[in-house]
Amino acid sequence: MTGDKQEADGSDFHQLEARLGYSFSNQTLLQLALTHSSAAASSGSGCRSNERLEFLGDRVLGLVIASMLFKSFSDENEGALARRHAALVGRASLASVAKLLGIGDHMRMSRGEIDAGGTHNPALLSNACEAIIAAIYLDAGMEAADSFVQRYWRPIIEGQEAPPTDAKTELQEWAQGKGLPLPQYREISRRGPSHAPTFVIEVSVQSKLPVTAVGLSKRASEKAAAEAMLVQIRAGND
Repeated sequence: MTGDKQEADGSDFHQLEARLGYSFSNQTLLQLALTHSSAAASSGSGCRSNERLEFLGDRVLGLVIASMLFKSFSDENEGALARRHAALVGRASLASVAKLLGIGDHMRMSRGEIDAGGTHNPALLSNACEAIIAAIYLDAGMEAADSFVQRYWRPIIEGQEAPPTDAKTELQEWAQGKGLPLPQYREISRRGPSHAPTFVIEVSVQSKLPVTAVGLSKRASEKAAAEAMLVQIRAGND
């Protein structure tokens, strides 16, 4: 049922609802949650996409996950909980849940987006998963949304033996452990066309030579620079 001509009666949603563990009273909410902006644009006549639901679902998921972590890890400080939270509400976790549920098989998008692999795109899958959380919340309230998140995120939480650490956090903690100022990130230049630039970022830490890295976003570039700096630090046995 992938495509931009999905009917609104919800007759094809039964398998998905079975996997979700939730049956919608308002089937239109589920259909909207599965509607990518490309399908909305191609259909015309004011058809809406799942972007607003995605916004709400992100907040609902964040609150439920925060509550779960607060109760599950009573001995951890705010920093450790924040790292766990960031991983659990991030694209990778959302996309993995979406794939488990088979959400891509039910998404509505334009033919061009389908041909480009949209039904397997982690970004689109994660957005649709957030939208479904919002749809459940609007259809039946916080208890139903909480139940859904608990069902599919509890195994992920239980699989996290320790709080995940990204390169920027690890570098910051190394500097703090040495009594040094925090790492400083600086944009050196941008390359490529304005619609798809690459960023050159430099990271500097006191007593270490600055390191630069390139990425498709500032965030990605900073992460790559931090990883390169950590390689330099480890090579020096610091």
